[in-house]
Amino acid sequence: MPMKSPRRALSHGHLASASVETKGMAYGFVGVLIFSLTLPATRAAVAFLDPVFVGLGRSVAAALLAAVILLLTRQRFPSRTQIKSLIVVAAGVVVGFPLLSAWAMTRVPASHGAIMLGILPLATALAGALRAGDRPSVGFWMAGVVGSALVVAFALGSGAGRLQLADLALLGAVFAAAFGYAEGARLARSLDGWRVICWALVLAAPFLAIPVVMVALAHGLSASPAAWLGFGYVSLMSQFLGFFVWYKGLALGGVARVSQLQLLQPFLTVLAAALLLGEKITATMLIFALAVVATVAIGKRMAIRRSTVEQQY
Repeated sequence: MPMKSPRRALSHGHLASASVETKGMAYGFVGVLIFSLTLPATRAAVAFLDPVFVGLGRSVAAALLAAVILLLTRQRFPSRTQIKSLIVVAAGVVVGFPLLSAWAMTRVPASHGAIMLGILPLATALAGALRAGDRPSVGFWMAGVVGSALVVAFALGSGAGRLQLADLALLGAVFAAAFGYAEGARLARSLDGWRVICWALVLAAPFLAIPVVMVALAHGLSASPAAWLGFGYVSLMSQFLGFFVWYKGLALGGVARVSQLQLLQPFLTVLAAALLLGEKITATMLIFALAVVATVAIGKRMAIRRSTVEQQY
């Protein structure tokens, strides 16, 4: 039986690797599409419902679905090491981002929030680098500083010369999501993306259920159909199914490669806010959005010395 030449074998391996990466990008793009509607849906929900109920209640609702899936598929309980990582994931994407972004959406438009979240791709790359002990280049850090300065400048201009508390909440949401993404992507290589978000939701649910019930009793649950539709979207899509494809994409295509797709998210969110909520898109907003995305794109192209332990980061 004839042996394959080394060159042909190498070419075949390259094609297979490219195919996996392309599949990862496809999954990641679907995830970005789902996440791009999160702020408009949250904005619609908090117009009638308490932001704490929306921010934490979406995770409790998603946890019920996660528990059913884990039981039906008879999944083994995570190891002690995995639980430590799941706590980081839960703190970031189950509690931190949903709660902070829901509160911010009671005070600023979804389109404003989209610009503030424009540094999320860079923050995700930074979180991934910190978790793996890699050393970003000077150019990478410079791009990050410029991008952050643009975001602060936009916030100052929109807030009549001062930072609003909502802007600080959104920045907190960015870093919460970034570390949740980076840790979840690292864990997804051994636990699978859908199991990562399911276990993170289930582990966090007992601590979230009591405040959700208390807020519901104190403020009531009377809301418009649009508000409940928004809450349903962030519970089922943003907090649950979106992470299935997002973490799978990160695991297949790599954090650095797939997270670049988040560059599209501010534009998609602003567009959704204009179409669904009737929010006005200003020229200044578009200019800042383009500038922030440009700095993030430059930062992504800068070198990062990879750790010999975790090549994905």
